Amino acid sequence: MKTLLTLFSFLLPWPLRRGFLELCFGYKIHPTARIGLAWVRPGRLVMDEGTYIGHLTVCKNLDLIHLKAHSRIGRGNWITGFPIGHPRHFAHEPDRRPELILGEHSAVTNRHLIDCTNRVTIGRFATFAGFQSQILTHSIDLEKCRQSSAPITIGDYCFVGTNCVILGGSNLPSYSVLAAKSQLAKKLTDEYALYAGVPARFIQELPADYGYFRRTEGVVA
Repeated sequence: MKTLLTLFSFLLPWPLRRGFLELCFGYKIHPTARIGLAWVRPGRLVMDEGTYIGHLTVCKNLDLIHLKAHSRIGRGNWITGFPIGHPRHFAHEPDRRPELILGEHSAVTNRHLIDCTNRVTIGRFATFAGFQSQILTHSIDLEKCRQSSAPITIGDYCFVGTNCVILGGSNLPSYSVLAAKSQLAKKLTDEYALYAGVPARFIQELPADYGYFRRTEGVVA
């Protein structure tokens, strides 16, 4: 029935569609928020002022998606999770939360893959940029021979370049840059830094007065 209701909603103009989604699914969508022709079906959806999800994006099997004010998800993204309560997979992780949280003025651009089997948090004014980057919160634990997951945090004012891979348990500290084609597989700590490589390592300090780190609007013109 929920699938049929979602399909029916595509026939409605956006003002009616927004109300329909709130009524049928209990979503909280600000009047200035908007969803394109996208399949967005988390357990809970919160879209604050000025938020947007672009065409052909798929969001499914998450408990929560929360877009804070003026954050954006672009076109053609594949965002999935693994629901709570499966009798076998991840039963040893009672605190696991399949969620995606975008901070104020943050952006996920186009054609990325984001696995939210565990919580993914993208901080304020951060940009998950370029194309074809991957966030992977879960994998097989070879020692214990079972699926395991860990949350991922991308800090405030971060920039993630194109075609990066970020693995479960990683942390990209605020005011830092992950260069294109890098792999992040651990918790980094130094702010105002450029990280690059496979695996990503510290390359150099970045000036705190860079315009990107001081902007007050999320979209870079």
